[in-house]
Amino acid sequence: MTFYIIDTCVECGLCLPECPEGAISEGSPYEIDPRLCTECGACAEVCPVDACLPKPE
Repeated sequence: MTFYIIDTCVECGLCLPECPEGAISEGSPYEIDPRLCTECGACAEVCPVDACLPKPE
């Protein structure tokens, strides 16, 4: 199950350096490339607004 970012993202940038695979790209909201996401959850751990969620399959 990969992670994705919902519209409540405030684009703070805290998640970008935390992703070990570089799967997160800037945008509005930021996006996670499901092909690169390893489901580690590092993005969710640092997100101040809980915008990084596991994608329901």
